[in-house]
Amino acid sequence: MRSIWNGAISFGLVSIPIKLVNATESHSISFRQIHLADGGRIRYRKVCETDGEEVSAAEIGKGYEEADGSIIPITDEDLAQLPISTARTIEIMSFVPADEIDPLQMDAAYYLAANGATAAKPYTLLREALKRSRKVAIAKFALRGRERLGMLRVVDDVIAMHGLLWPDEIRVPEGVAPDADVTVRDAELDLADALMATLGEVEMSSLHDDYREAVESMIAAKAGGAFEPSEAVVEPAGGQVIDLMAALERSVRAAKESRGEDAGADADADADAVGGGTGTGSGGAAEVTPIRRKAAAGRGSANAPKAVGGKKSTASSAGKAASGAASTKKSTATGKSAATSRKTTKTAAKTTAKTARSSTKSAKPGASGAAKSTAASAKKSSATAAKKAAAPARKRSSA
Repeated sequence: MRSIWNGAISFGLVSIPIKLVNATESHSISFRQIHLADGGRIRYRKVCETDGEEVSAAEIGKGYEEADGSIIPITDEDLAQLPISTARTIEIMSFVPADEIDPLQMDAAYYLAANGATAAKPYTLLREALKRSRKVAIAKFALRGRERLGMLRVVDDVIAMHGLLWPDEIRVPEGVAPDADVTVRDAELDLADALMATLGEVEMSSLHDDYREAVESMIAAKAGGAFEPSEAVVEPAGGQVIDLMAALERSVRAAKESRGEDAGADADADADAVGGGTGTGSGGAAEVTPIRRKAAAGRGSANAPKAVGGKKSTASSAGKAASGAASTKKSTATGKSAATSRKTTKTAAKTTAKTARSSTKSAKPGASGAAKSTAASAKKSSATAAKKAAAPARKRSSA
């Protein structure tokens, strides 16, 4: 690989001669501007605004434009006289943990190659020190007319350097986050986690630019005269997500199907995993929550209102049934009471007759008339008492 910069790494009092090599390359396809009428190429020529003449690269210098439009010439000699210590040196300033570097600061990437046999030993020493410390080196260097910030780290057996933006070049993200106060439920987070788990990981080396390949195929076909344009299939643009849970569920199923998994067989298990808990996400990695919608009125819903006529008829029937049940209960109670009264009357009559017979037997001969009179009176009294006792029972039974 061709080096773009030669210099040295300054590691304390140790100097390591290195060559700077681009670590990345662009594979984007570039197009030329042409004249549509005849296909002629359109070129840009560098013309002086003062005399209107075209100038060559050797005649072009640098200049700084003031606010009023005036130009201040700046020569290479002027820049060379500036007190910059990193003109040909990558000066290491400190070592920090890699997670302290904000990825927003990352810029272009370079490989640092040892320049010469004498550089192999100190180069290897710095590489192994970086490996063992699990840290990255922060350095300053000058490239293309300006001083830059860099980060040195180990990639395989090579020291790589990432250009970093200066901290004041990173914009504060004001007004970028959503203004509305949005609350995300645990069930939605569970589905998002399930989608992330379903998509899984990917080998970065397997990713490629599909659009660039399509453009290359089109160019090859047009060059061979066999290109037939076809109507492009345009995916619908993503609109506002109305039902986030449903969209997440469909995404999980689509991801499973794309990976060759049986999404339908796992649907019930996924629904139980999310819907069976309290929605706090503490019961495991739930995946799919079925959306339960309220039943429409008139489809057997328990909360559906009843018709007015039906309600009145039902109330009337219920009232009649309750009245009949009360009458039956009252009649049953009255019959039981009458039967009990009759039984009590018979018992009292037997007792009175027995007493009268005993009195007759025990009376003396001289007193036989009195005894008979007493027995008759007792029998008459018992009959009267029996009638009085039976009267209330008959009255209640007739009622």
